[in-house]
Order: sequence, then structure tokens, then C-alpha cells
Amino acid sequence: PDPTEEYRFHLVRKWRFDLAYPEKKLAVEIEGGVWTAGRHTRGAGFIKYLEKYNTATSMGWRVLRVTTAMVENGGAGLLVQEVYRST
Repeated sequence: PDPTEEYRFHLVRKWRFDLAYPEKKLAVEIEGGVWTAGRHTRGAGFIKYLEKYNTATSMGWRVLRVTTAMVENGGAGLLVQEVYRST
């Protein structure tokens, strides 16, 4: 099935997943700026994402982190299919 985009998973925080399969508690986060020191890899942004991912995991979510290159070359889609089927 198609994922839900910008899925808000936390009732208090305004955190959202890029893509989510709520029925499976499976989330996909696309990490941009990997080679350009984007928000996902710089100090404060990195720490905030760690808090988000760790909280999601403690709530029972499986979070897949992929790069834009993985999306473009199809690797992300294959990974998501594999994990989706196994849950």
C-alpha cells in the first residue's frame, strides 16, 4: 500500500515522519544534505533528530533512514518493501 506522507506520530511534539505505514508502525525518513552539512548532520539538528528517532523507537516504531540517493536509485524502495513484508 501507499505510505502516508508527513505522518504526525507524537501527540505532544509536532514530529512527523516523511513517510509512514501506521498500521505496521513503520516509518521512513529521507535524510537530505548528507554531503553538504545539511540539518540532519549538523550539531543541533542532529541532536534533535536523535531525540525524535529514539522517542519513536521507544513508542514501538521501526524507523528506516535513507538518503536521497537511495530513493533515486531504487534502493530505498526495495528496503521498505523488504521490511514492510517482514513486519
